[in-house]
Amino acid sequence: MSNSAVPVNLADKLAQFSELWSQKKVAVLNDYEVKLAKLQGEFVWHTHEDTDELFLVISGRLTIQLRDGDVVLEPGELFVVPRGVEHCPLADEETAILLFEPAGTINTGDAGGPMTKAAEILG
Repeated sequence: MSNSAVPVNLADKLAQFSELWSQKKVAVLNDYEVKLAKLQGEFVWHTHEDTDELFLVISGRLTIQLRDGDVVLEPGELFVVPRGVEHCPLADEETAILLFEPAGTINTGDAGGPMTKAAEILG
């Protein structure tokens, strides 16, 4: 994936896919990936033992369920789930998000299962 001098237009990138719960890499920053995803419904409860995870809502509304209470994010809001904290994203309506996390981070963390997918490069 190249980080050329061309800006990344998030709306254009989001228009290129419709698959839910599938992360699309749009940029790389050092050892981190910037990814987009569209969500609807509930994901799986999981933990990332070795890394924090940043969620930024672009459109829609995202609830990050935590064992000690929910965090609700509106467009333009972000939340960092600290490493080792069990969480479960939930979107009642289609929601577009940006994720920022170390390259190779598994989307389902320690949970595994059928929703585990590697991030795909979005051209």
